[in-house]
Amino acid sequence: MKTSWLRWRRAVSLVVVVALCQPLLSHATAPVYGYKVVAKYPHSTASYTEGFLFLNGLFYEGTGLEGHSQVLAEDPATGQATQHVDIAPKYFGEGIVDWGPNLYEWTWKSHVCFVYDRFTLRMIKQFTYTGEGWGMTRTNKELITSDGTATLRFRNPDTFAETRHIDVKDGARPVDQLNELEFVKGEIYANVWHSDRIARISPRDGHVIAWIDLSGILPDNQRVNNESVLNGIAYDAQHDRLFVTGKQWPAVFEIKLVSPKR
Repeated sequence: MKTSWLRWRRAVSLVVVVALCQPLLSHATAPVYGYKVVAKYPHSTASYTEGFLFLNGLFYEGTGLEGHSQVLAEDPATGQATQHVDIAPKYFGEGIVDWGPNLYEWTWKSHVCFVYDRFTLRMIKQFTYTGEGWGMTRTNKELITSDGTATLRFRNPDTFAETRHIDVKDGARPVDQLNELEFVKGEIYANVWHSDRIARISPRDGHVIAWIDLSGILPDNQRVNNESVLNGIAYDAQHDRLFVTGKQWPAVFEIKLVSPKR
């Protein structure tokens, strides 16, 4: 994640992720799915993707970095924004989620969640909360949020107040660095920061049902820098299409999952 002053933290975090997160993934107790790319769509390398979803034929994207954070509605065929709103430079934009006619976007460390009219992107209200803001998604009744830990929090959409939480584990081992989220067929899909894997999580008790290994989906020579990591999951429920992208990636990939080898 996040701002320029975090370069030192990212270097340390990357060591921690390599030392702790990768052994967790490589020795996962849950099955590991592969992928097949079935389509590819353009994506702006200016977009530091923090939130991503698909709705009514459009990608909605929330981007980060102070002074560059936006919410955009994008045409998948062209990658061009049909609407956008800039966020005040002091805010670092994070995850987004649709709720009825509105679109929520929260911020990394400012404790502010903005609520927009989805059709005009006009801001209509704000919420406050404690802790860091990372990813967001929803069920039909609740919002689900991540904060970089192994805990996912469920929130009341009308108040943004936490109603319950789950701790994510693969077997007995906690899975932290949970980032951008998507709710797919009754499961929570979560990017693991600085990893090419997505965890498929039970919303009931937090256990990891399976992993999706996306290694090699974007060659290293197409990544802007070390922060150009996988961080965007969107699902088209009407046509059962799953999309993934990353921070400043040049493409959005539509994928199909490949079952583990027996």
